[in-house]
Amino acid sequence: MNKFLFLPITARLFLLALGLRLIPVLISINLPIGLDDMFQYDMLGRSLAAGNGFRWYSQPDLDLIHSYVPDFNFIGDYDPRGVETSFRAPGYPAFLAAIYSGSGLEWRLFAARLGNALLGATLAPMAFALAIRLFPKKPPAAVFAGYAIAIYPMLIIYPLALATENLFIPLALAGLLLLVRASESQQAKHFVFAGVLLGAATLTRSVIFGFAGLAFLWVWLATKQRRGALFFLLAVIATVLPWTIRNSLLHGRPTFVENSLGYNLHMGFHPEGNGSFQYGISLELVPYLDDGLRNELGTQAGIEFIRNDPGRAVSLVFAKLGYFFSLERRALTYFYSSNFFGHIPQAPLIALFLLFTLPFTLLSSMAAFAAPFIEWTKERILLLIFLLAYLAPHLILIAEDRFHLAIVPVLAVLAGYAWSARREISLAARANKPKLVFAVLLVSLLWLNWGLELWRDQDKLAILVGPQGNVSYFSY
Repeated sequence: MNKFLFLPITARLFLLALGLRLIPVLISINLPIGLDDMFQYDMLGRSLAAGNGFRWYSQPDLDLIHSYVPDFNFIGDYDPRGVETSFRAPGYPAFLAAIYSGSGLEWRLFAARLGNALLGATLAPMAFALAIRLFPKKPPAAVFAGYAIAIYPMLIIYPLALATENLFIPLALAGLLLLVRASESQQAKHFVFAGVLLGAATLTRSVIFGFAGLAFLWVWLATKQRRGALFFLLAVIATVLPWTIRNSLLHGRPTFVENSLGYNLHMGFHPEGNGSFQYGISLELVPYLDDGLRNELGTQAGIEFIRNDPGRAVSLVFAKLGYFFSLERRALTYFYSSNFFGHIPQAPLIALFLLFTLPFTLLSSMAAFAAPFIEWTKERILLLIFLLAYLAPHLILIAEDRFHLAIVPVLAVLAGYAWSARREISLAARANKPKLVFAVLLVSLLWLNWGLELWRDQDKLAILVGPQGNVSYFSY
């Protein structure tokens, strides 16, 4: 008998998830960096590992950039070691620096991807544990959630990317899980650990900070654990405060964990933008050396864009909602159209497209349909708070499909409940027509969004699956 079957299910989930994530990592040992964001995180990681501080665009990196973007130059005084920056949050670069210090620079990308795979593999057992705590009478829901995350295609290949999500999603999910546990145990240490984890998640991507604030109110009001709420809040503040002080001293003005609000407002409401990332617009503010000045100019421009056309600004908020829940095809489109994989025949390419787009549609549809029929206890309400608090900033800044990966484990938990309670939900739907109508409405809105997306990009998709699709060179 296979010894694997006798391991605890959390261990089985972790090993399965890790094994699947190691496959693309091992196949791509010599894979270079693919996108600008990855290059920037690598620069920051190398700078930290070398003892030069949190700097980017050292002279060798600047020379490399000039070979691709000849007009790229910083405005202001330049230090050949690179520019001290607050534009990026420090969490993921610090993670890379720790790996680089051990691996050396020659094999740093492979070592970083191994680290990413280890972190990503933790999502499956954590999803299982979260579902068990929220739906203790439905063990199949936890099994569904754990295996759904273990085999989720985009999460399997994501360790190849030097991107914050590899660290951010495990930290955010661990913080959420520990908050649920803290509400049950009422132990101060669990509130403190939850605060540290969500503080660390904030240091990785600051968009989660709003959830930390709402979680404090949830602990205070919903669980009545006033002492626990204070411990939680102090732990969050203690974790993010040192870097906030560093950034504030760097710019001589109050500055939070990352100074990219203006950049994102500028892109998110740009007259030639669509609410998502666009390469050309992304370069307009990059040359400014001072992150504070860039942020100020970007904020002013973003506000001006909104004032000049408030109706369009409102429409962009809804467009960003659509981009946030869009199909997971942007990375596949970009890399395939850039001849990264060579030519793929039409049938296998369509199968690959479906492999990466269907899992999100299925999990989110199941979660949406089940939502009206769930008994929303205070612990389960925390899931809704997490979803809404994480979504909200992206409706103001920019949105794209990769940003919704952070909520996929939560969707898997809700989808697991939908699967395990399908008979009860079916009976409840027949007995309660308003809830059925609401459930159908939620699912219909999702599928309408995906249908409009495919209709909008039908010309691009036709080119992509055509004979020259691999050399169509679509921008990211």
